[in-house]
Amino acid sequence: MHAGDAVLVAEVVRSGLVESRHRGSVAALAADGSVAFAAGRADEPMYPRSSNKPAQAAAMLRLGLPLEGELLALAAASHSGEPIHLDGVRRILALGGLDESALRNTPGFPIDHDTMVDYVRKGGEPSSLAADCSGKHAAMLLTCVVNAWPVEDYLDPAHPLQAAIHDTVGSLAGAPVAHTGVDGCGAPLFAVSLVGLARLFRSLALAPPGSPERRVADAIQAHPEYTSGTTRDEAQLIRGVPGLFAKAGAEAVLAAALDDGRAVAVKIDDGGARARMPVLVAALRRLGVGAPVLDALADAPVLGGGHPVGTLRPALDRSA
Repeated sequence: MHAGDAVLVAEVVRSGLVESRHRGSVAALAADGSVAFAAGRADEPMYPRSSNKPAQAAAMLRLGLPLEGELLALAAASHSGEPIHLDGVRRILALGGLDESALRNTPGFPIDHDTMVDYVRKGGEPSSLAADCSGKHAAMLLTCVVNAWPVEDYLDPAHPLQAAIHDTVGSLAGAPVAHTGVDGCGAPLFAVSLVGLARLFRSLALAPPGSPERRVADAIQAHPEYTSGTTRDEAQLIRGVPGLFAKAGAEAVLAAALDDGRAVAVKIDDGGARARMPVLVAALRRLGVGAPVLDALADAPVLGGGHPVGTLRPALDRSA
């Protein structure tokens, strides 16, 4: 395994000249769980941000969270704020006899541009409901109701809900949580290594049918538009690669696993999200994953005058 500084993982080429470079770290696991390749700081603690959400959802299922299908996918979501998402969050809250006033996540606008414009035109203001983490928070509240735990302080790291999530993240990652911080939404944030994050996703993929972990993977695979959005590249990737599920996180984190146990986790050092998907695609290809959708996701066009004049291309083959 390669450890050390972040390495070159992507380049932005404009009109034939390299304009910008992204450095980062990558961890990829073979089907047997061994490290197939790694680059950069793959063994150092990092914040998975919202890539932890599938593990958080699995922890809540272990605690009795009564969700399936699209609502379970929404519990693991960084959603776009589309009407299907806001309606779904309301449905989760209603199962616990709650409404959106119980949410304690940071208020925000929908993150999908067209949805946000429509939301503002209709008089919408920043709200906890519209913010991308509201599905997770609604599921946290419902889990508290099911267990007769207080809901007012559900974001306290000492709350039994958060203690259980902490332990689940560590167990699925194969190593204790290295550090606890605060996520952008206000929830506790549990650090693991990038290799640990890949192992976490592999654990979900290989869990027995019907287990909490496998139910989360199944829900994301069946309803990727609820875990991200109808126009997002995550949903496009999941729909296009049979047996794969994925989840992105803020600061340019992205992880994915396949049903056979292969898994990848990516972190772009500068937090620039534009590079994470091309780098993940390059890593999947090195693992032998092939699907037509990967061609569309492998490079991001660079525009000049509204027309493509270059590309953001992965450079992982020179680093890992």
